[in-house]
Amino acid sequence: MIRTLHISNYALIDTIDIELHPGLNIVTGETGAGKSIILGALSLLLGGRADTKAVRDLKQKSIIEASFGVKGFDHLRQLCEENDIDWDADTMILRREITPAGRSRAFVNDSPVNLSVLQQTALSLIDIHSQHQNLLLASPPYQLRVLDSLAGNNERLTKLSEAYMAYRQALKRYKLERKSIEQAKDDEEFLRFQYQRLKEANLRAGELEELEHERELLINMSDVKNSLGIIMSSLVEGEENADQILKRSADESRGLSDLVEDADNLTERLQALRVEVQDIASTFAAYDRSLNADPSRLNEVEERLNVIYDLMRRYKSETVEDLISQRDEIKERLKSIDLSDETLRKLEIIAKQAKRGALEIAAEISKARHSEAERFAEILKERALPLGMKNLQCQISVRDTELTITGIDQVEFLFAFNKNQPLLPVGNTASGGEISRLMLSIKSIVADKMQLPSIIFDEVDTGVSGDVANKMGEMMRQISSNIQVLAITHLPQVASKGDHHYKVFKQDTDNSTITLIKELSMQDRVNELALMLSGSSIDKAALDNARSLLGDNYK
Repeated sequence: MIRTLHISNYALIDTIDIELHPGLNIVTGETGAGKSIILGALSLLLGGRADTKAVRDLKQKSIIEASFGVKGFDHLRQLCEENDIDWDADTMILRREITPAGRSRAFVNDSPVNLSVLQQTALSLIDIHSQHQNLLLASPPYQLRVLDSLAGNNERLTKLSEAYMAYRQALKRYKLERKSIEQAKDDEEFLRFQYQRLKEANLRAGELEELEHERELLINMSDVKNSLGIIMSSLVEGEENADQILKRSADESRGLSDLVEDADNLTERLQALRVEVQDIASTFAAYDRSLNADPSRLNEVEERLNVIYDLMRRYKSETVEDLISQRDEIKERLKSIDLSDETLRKLEIIAKQAKRGALEIAAEISKARHSEAERFAEILKERALPLGMKNLQCQISVRDTELTITGIDQVEFLFAFNKNQPLLPVGNTASGGEISRLMLSIKSIVADKMQLPSIIFDEVDTGVSGDVANKMGEMMRQISSNIQVLAITHLPQVASKGDHHYKVFKQDTDNSTITLIKELSMQDRVNELALMLSGSSIDKAALDNARSLLGDNYK
């Protein structure tokens, strides 16, 4: 429930501080006194649009702050934890600030939050019902919410939302895969042509470098052979070659073994050089024998290189390795196409299973709606009867529709207000006063299901009088036994039902006119009701009538 309300520097309000109570809190005041200003300030806590015109003094900001008792409303704790807001199990404070420049800031428990979080929090704490909201009665989503709240479908709807989103995601995966497969199948012939061409090329990593090297060698074969001949002649084949020189040097060194110190070691080293020369010569000889000067081999190399170069150009690749990678990728795509029917079938099964799961939950919800619809229609007629709608006929139509996140039902409230009148949607048949009374009746039925600590009725009794007004006041009083009710009214019959009574009034200062609000004492209440009854001056008859209206409240 709302415990306190602070408004400063807003429209005609300089500063007001109100302490509210459990039960039925009545707000009255002359037309233009500022009741709608207070309601407008409260609407800012529900995420309403901030208007710089509402800032009274452009030198300072406007502040609207309300504290709420939230004991037992532990569902708000999760919201606080998700948004890094300090949680207090007893009190929650909402605040909205508007700067003269029109910038708005929102706070929950003194933690800065974005406007959507403030709105989400406030909607869990307050329900403001105004004449404008009477239009909701003709709204199918609102009608569905009313029926679901009475049918106890909240938990089922949460499960349905999860199941429905899982189904939509599974269906999306199926459709995307099907589109991808259809596209792939359109390209299949070309992909197979590409793959066959790359496969037949029989590419090998490193092949390009090897072929380019071989081509260079074949082109320069005569020069290579000539160089090899010179090397062989110098090492072992010439008339004066390295092997002969080393042999002669080793023989001479051996002859000095008795005369020159370390001659034997030097001889061995010369012999080792000779072996190394012979080995080098043998390697060059083998390499020379391996070289084939056959011109046909050069043609083969050139042809193979042309094949590779052509593939690299066609497939926009810089290396053979890139071509191999593309070949393998195309192979995998073709494999996916070959397996596509099976893949698609599995995804279709998953989507159908997800839909079946959502439909099972939706069927439970639908069953509860059908079960509640007839009962709700009867209760609504009973509640509306004392409000002057003795001929009211009501039917809650629940028709099958396609699966959505709210289920498989289309709900429509149908009414007839006069005898022999066909049942029609409320927007086509009801007057403003009738819609107000219907909405109040509905609120009284769903009050204990709303999980709200506070509800505000803004002149919901407009257009009624006499006994009907008295019954509407009684209905608000009954609602207030479950949740806190704040009722703005012009009717003394309704005002007399309140547990607490507040008056909104204007007061002139030296420089301006301001709006104030005060809680009335019992005598003040008597005087206020008497004034509301008489319309001008207060006489004894009006005072006696006021005391009579207050009944048990007059103490």
